[in-house]
Amino acid sequence: MEPNLTSPPPTSPTPTTDGDNSCRMEVTDMAIDGLTLLICLCGLVGNGVVLWLLGFRIRRNPITVYILNLAVADFTFLLFMVTSSLLYLIDNASCSTVGVLKYMRWLFLLSLFSYNMGLYLLTAISIERCVSILCPLWYRCRRPQHLSVVVCALLWALSIAVLAAVTSLCLLYDHERCHMALISMYVLNFLIFAPSMVISSTILVIKVLCGSKQRQPKRLYIVIFLTILFFILFALPLSIWNFLQQFSYTSMPSQVVFLLASINSSINPFIYFLVGSCRRHCSLVSLQVAFQRVFEETAVTTVTS
Repeated sequence: MEPNLTSPPPTSPTPTTDGDNSCRMEVTDMAIDGLTLLICLCGLVGNGVVLWLLGFRIRRNPITVYILNLAVADFTFLLFMVTSSLLYLIDNASCSTVGVLKYMRWLFLLSLFSYNMGLYLLTAISIERCVSILCPLWYRCRRPQHLSVVVCALLWALSIAVLAAVTSLCLLYDHERCHMALISMYVLNFLIFAPSMVISSTILVIKVLCGSKQRQPKRLYIVIFLTILFFILFALPLSIWNFLQQFSYTSMPSQVVFLLASINSSINPFIYFLVGSCRRHCSLVSLQVAFQRVFEETAVTTVTS
């Protein structure tokens, strides 16, 4: 029995009844799919720049470890989206989606892996920064040196474990077990990670704006707030849509929710650049300065070429 996961982001072609093997696609669907592909390509470039700067040019600190892993998760999600979109565009010529359905199921499962990892990382970022405000003495003196690396490794392991469980149940067992596995995954996201992210980020904003008089890295908290806000607005609808799909309820087209998720994974690098006040000429050196202004908790050092 074929597992009913969800519909992939692009729209499959609709055969006509005139017997000439031609097919048609709605203009709106084609426009949304084209826009999704364009956004994903821009997002791949942006996250690639983030990976290069944080991986090789910016001094490491606890927050950059999380942001680097978040960029990997976003880059991976966008790569799966581009691959699935191209598969549909290529297959559109023959009006047959049977040949690509098995690949689309794997791409969907892999996109869930990177999507979940983004949620887990944002939760970890918001909780850690919240702790740094509520318990500043412990954070500065007692925090384990490699905590960020350990947390990211555990979150990757959790995401892999969730993917392995869902994949094995959906591809090897019956539809009912696949159905329960997907529901369990969304419950984990909705009841544990998403509420923790929202609550900790809310506490963080309140403490920074009202309760803390000491000097805080304001650009960093603006980045965290905007990143979480855009995740709630653009990425969370995909989880909600997938969850409702398990009960055969669809409130909006699949192209829309995947378009929103693609925007979320693509917009983070531009948030970093804008908050870092890269107002002059756009060069790699100016981008590096913008990143240092955002992610370095100490005074920004002068960058020489």
